[in-house]
Amino acid sequence: MGERDRQAPPIEDYALLSDGRTAALVSRAGSIDWFCAPRLDSASLFGALLGGVEQGQWSLRPVDPEATATRRYDRDTFCLVTRWETAAGAAEVTEWMPVVLRDDAVTLDGSPAGLGVDRTDIIRRIRGITGRVAFHQELRLRFDYARALPWVRQTGTEREPELTATAGPDAVVVRGAELRPHGHSHSGTVEVAAGEEAVLSLTWAPSYRPSPASLDADVAERVTCAWWQDWADGIAHEGHRRHDVRRSLLILRALTNRETGGIAAAATTSLPEDFGGERNWDYRYVWLRDAALTLEALLAHGLADEAQAWRDWLLRAVAGDPADLQIMYGLAGERDLREREMPSLPGYAGSAPVRVGNAAAEQFQADVFGEVMVTLAAARREGLDESVRSWSLQRVLLQQAEKQIDRPDNGMWEIRGDPQFFTHSRVMLWAAFDRGVRAVEEGGLHGPVERWRALRDRLRAEIDEHGVRDGCFVQHRATDEVDASLLLIPRTGYCAPDDPRMLVTVQRIEQTLMPDGLVDRYRTGSGVDGLPGTEHTFLACSFWLVEQYAVTGRTADAERLMDRLCAMRNDVGMLSEEYDPVGGHHVGNTPQAFSHLSLVRAADALAAGRHRRR
Repeated sequence: MGERDRQAPPIEDYALLSDGRTAALVSRAGSIDWFCAPRLDSASLFGALLGGVEQGQWSLRPVDPEATATRRYDRDTFCLVTRWETAAGAAEVTEWMPVVLRDDAVTLDGSPAGLGVDRTDIIRRIRGITGRVAFHQELRLRFDYARALPWVRQTGTEREPELTATAGPDAVVVRGAELRPHGHSHSGTVEVAAGEEAVLSLTWAPSYRPSPASLDADVAERVTCAWWQDWADGIAHEGHRRHDVRRSLLILRALTNRETGGIAAAATTSLPEDFGGERNWDYRYVWLRDAALTLEALLAHGLADEAQAWRDWLLRAVAGDPADLQIMYGLAGERDLREREMPSLPGYAGSAPVRVGNAAAEQFQADVFGEVMVTLAAARREGLDESVRSWSLQRVLLQQAEKQIDRPDNGMWEIRGDPQFFTHSRVMLWAAFDRGVRAVEEGGLHGPVERWRALRDRLRAEIDEHGVRDGCFVQHRATDEVDASLLLIPRTGYCAPDDPRMLVTVQRIEQTLMPDGLVDRYRTGSGVDGLPGTEHTFLACSFWLVEQYAVTGRTADAERLMDRLCAMRNDVGMLSEEYDPVGGHHVGNTPQAFSHLSLVRAADALAAGRHRRR
């Protein structure tokens, strides 16, 4: 099937709930179709996003089939407010994932401080606005990627109804309204009049622990909204596209594990790049490249605490033999990300296989050395103190980069074809040694600067000879094709944005990679990626072009493309990995860190251009 199954909700129909450890995706129709606990990369409890209702969901919507919904986040938070209008009245559903911290556990659920935190909650509060509105609730729990049907029992009372579901290490407690069994699902009705409210909650906890107490919903909502709002208030950006930048930075924060500091590339696995195809990958891990670029965006907006947390994460993750450096890790630095298929999940719109784990963790991607070195150099410039341990790590990274300097790689697009000498990768290796040289010459640190300078100069000579054809940067030394990653070259300082080679490269990209006015990563028909099928437009690439336009004076082109891209966000400001400009749909995993950090950088470039013109 080459087209999205119309029975599957569009990817852009989903909004994100987050507690800073994991997330849930809730559709416009009021169904939570994706939820993993206790972390983003844990097994799913609700997996309807990658199949259907039998893979698990928690639906809450008015009984009236003609009900209409509008939704928004409460200020700068992930507390989602959906207003339902029916023939009988109006009601609002506010849903959020409480941020339960060790120091406030006693406040939220009455347990002693330090307890009550090994839990993950979703709360859905229904408030009557006008008239009387009846809601239908349906619950289908499917643990372990829909491979485990839990044992469900009624554990509450008539006054305080409660369901408990258990399967292996997982347990879930559902409270707030009576639910009756119907086969392997439970359903019930909740009715509210104007001024009335009902609170529904779901709590995940390890099955070998006592069931957690219910949270005080009023306190949990207040604490959670304050936690998000306090973080957002620390964002330094008051200029152009302020709302767009703040929401994108909030999404990046939601993808950052607040306990480990690891930044996931997305909240989902296996949402397809090609509807009905096999380009379905698990993005719930920490790519060093994505995390490094995200940290640059956070640093640029005054969020130094996150930079410190990520540097600490990095030091832990790559500790050990530098030869074992991976391009991605688990959220706490785990190394074993073996890729496997999950037939219990049929796939979004029939796009199979669904994958858990990612074999790209075993690839060699030379650009990662440069991404990490460039970001840590940026952290130094922003005043983050360089510890002995972190500089030692950078020296070891450069030692490893030198050992790998003559090795072709899989490139930043993680091709599964033959490795190549990708121009972007070679430039990033140049950047790695360049930052090492600068750290010694400008930062007063110690290292073999003469050797690093020689390697840097050697790479420049090679790139200028083999990475340029007819005055244009090329994808890799064995082709005349261009690649959107070439738009990133000026960021490294390798050349200026208005270098004649860059201007010709941009012209070639416009001619060959923009059939719909948006930038493709590369021509999939060239065979470089070693995969069947095609893909849709990778959104980050078009934001990179906005940035390139902005810094080379093509302001009108930059603004026009930026307006088009920002209009592709859904109603709550989310972007996925890719976009289908013909059908007008989000494509790929969502929300995608790369898309949002690229939006932030493009907005910053436009703001800087406006400042220069003033």
